[in-house]
Amino acid sequence: MWLLLSCDQAKLTVAREQYLRGEYHAASETYRKLYRNASREEQAQRGIIAFEMAENYRKLNQSSRAVAAYSNAIRYGYPDTIMYLHYARMLHREGNYGAAAEAYRRFLAFKPDDLLALSGLRGVEQAKGWSENPTRYSVERMGLLNSNRGEFSPMFSPDGDRLYFASSREEALGEEKSVITGMKYNDLFRSVKNVHGEWQRPERLDSGVNTGDDEGTPSFSPDGEWMYYTFSGADPGKPTTAKIYLSRRVNGRWSKGHPLEIVKDDSLSVFAHPAISPSGHWLYFVSDMPGGYGGKDIWRAAIRNNHEILSLENLGPDINTAGDELFPYLRNDTALYFSSDGHPGMGGLDLFVGIAAGRRTGGRGDRVIGGLGGRGTGGLGGRETGGLGGRETGRLGDRGTGGLGGEVKGEWRVRNLQSPLNSSADDFGITFEQKGEKGFFSSNRNDVRGYDHIYSFVYPEVIAWIEGFVVDPEDEFIPGAIVTAVGSDGSQLRFVTGKEGEYRFKAARGVDYLLMASVDGFLNQKQKLSTDPVEKDTLYYVDFEMIPYNKPVILENIFYDFDRATLRPESKEELDQLITMLNEYPSITIELAAHTDRKGSDEYNLDLSLRRAQSVVNYLIAHGIDPRRLSAHGFGKTRPAKVTKKIAGQFDFFEEGYLLTEKFIETLTTDQQGIADQINRRTSFEVIDPASGLH
Repeated sequence: MWLLLSCDQAKLTVAREQYLRGEYHAASETYRKLYRNASREEQAQRGIIAFEMAENYRKLNQSSRAVAAYSNAIRYGYPDTIMYLHYARMLHREGNYGAAAEAYRRFLAFKPDDLLALSGLRGVEQAKGWSENPTRYSVERMGLLNSNRGEFSPMFSPDGDRLYFASSREEALGEEKSVITGMKYNDLFRSVKNVHGEWQRPERLDSGVNTGDDEGTPSFSPDGEWMYYTFSGADPGKPTTAKIYLSRRVNGRWSKGHPLEIVKDDSLSVFAHPAISPSGHWLYFVSDMPGGYGGKDIWRAAIRNNHEILSLENLGPDINTAGDELFPYLRNDTALYFSSDGHPGMGGLDLFVGIAAGRRTGGRGDRVIGGLGGRGTGGLGGRETGGLGGRETGRLGDRGTGGLGGEVKGEWRVRNLQSPLNSSADDFGITFEQKGEKGFFSSNRNDVRGYDHIYSFVYPEVIAWIEGFVVDPEDEFIPGAIVTAVGSDGSQLRFVTGKEGEYRFKAARGVDYLLMASVDGFLNQKQKLSTDPVEKDTLYYVDFEMIPYNKPVILENIFYDFDRATLRPESKEELDQLITMLNEYPSITIELAAHTDRKGSDEYNLDLSLRRAQSVVNYLIAHGIDPRRLSAHGFGKTRPAKVTKKIAGQFDFFEEGYLLTEKFIETLTTDQQGIADQINRRTSFEVIDPASGLH
């Protein structure tokens, strides 16, 4: 028994040495064997092995295995309270938000003011809602750009026709495998658009930039002449940290890189993830040098044209947290995109945008063209180590959860980009095309090995359409009508209706529109419409019924008491619309005409119809219309109605163009005669002075 324990202890020492050297891939195999061979009776020993194995898996970003190992360590009573924080963060990364919240609360019982735990708890409380109510972004894994290894941090060239990224695929230079991940070290690759705008299969940069070491996260000067990138040596026998390197494009090829000294004689701190500003006067980067807020922070340096560093500035506590802030990217002079595991998020690294208030983040504020940090496996470590360790620091070790410092310059409003850009896994390294809400980012979602891959994203354009028809009172289409639209946003649009009287245009959200239709022979018509500011596709209908002049327009729904000229109450709505029109066109005059059916004598019907027309005139006068603009005429049964297309469509026993004379009506059935008589009993108006309000 003593011999067995001694042997196991020797193997545990080996595993620990592998872990301390950052050889996580090898250490995971050693720990796995140790745990499998450990006696179930030796619970304390199994707890130690389980905890150390969990820490190793955490460094490898293999969160599902880390969760299982932490769970075993807790079960066997491993006595380390920090374990509950790491356990909570791994559950968080797995999207197990309920269990993660419980683990965060358990850790906070020991350390109630811990910033990472408090932020993590807020994150899991928000993440469920973000998952259930995703934004409109559409995300797709880019099969053409990805391999069966890892690739991350895509970045557009200044002209937008080339896409650079780092990858550990088999085409990478060198045969040596990372002791951290067991994969090749990263090289820079590039995909090019063809003449049709299609991305081509990526190729490794054939230049002096790529070596057998670790390269990644390129950022380009605005003129495309210089490339900043992250470099980390791959020799496990020589501890090294990530540095920022420079390469120059000469005759179409990138030269061998050389280091950029940011802080003189500092060989211990990480300097990585460069992001050059639009003006080229500022370099944003990631570092764990003294003066930060815990973990790795985003800084910026003022630089001369000869790349000399003039000054350094920490971006302050609005951006930086007790966790890690990585992969800065400036889309414009006020929008800084970055990834963080310290702000409340959905798990792992989340994508955030910080909007600057009262400061200019990009020097002169030109549009950003380069500048995405990178992470890698052997030295850039987004995920694993070496120098930067996006999520974990590897050889550098964690800096802890506290630690304030740095000079605050201005304020930032930071917002989580939410689902689907973010997930419970790591989401980072975003880059936008020069126009539109689309681009690429990297994520290890849905990869059980924890490998990163490139995803495309696009924000579908939210479209509000306004469409309609221009018709006459008989619902006949009016082609050639002019429809104008003036928006509260200053827009002015003009359309001509087609052969079916139609028009259609794309409107802006949250805008008030005044629309007007005009055509010869008709009064102009105006309508107002306010589009909804809510982000949803919407179709609005605005139809125009044009009012002709010198042509009668039937007033629908005008009713009188039987055999009398008294207007019935249900006539009010139609007459009020007529009053509105007369108020909109104060210079026009109209003629009111009333007609009766065939029943009764000519004299009686002429008198009744005149009294009915006068009743309408009296109503209009009583509601403020100048009597000089109105005249009443009664035509009795002398002007039978003509069957219009609209009437023929309603009643199939009528033919368009027929006059509803007494002789014709007598040929119909009793029911049909009643309908014909009703059509003849009508009240109409006719614009007789259209001078104003017409073209």
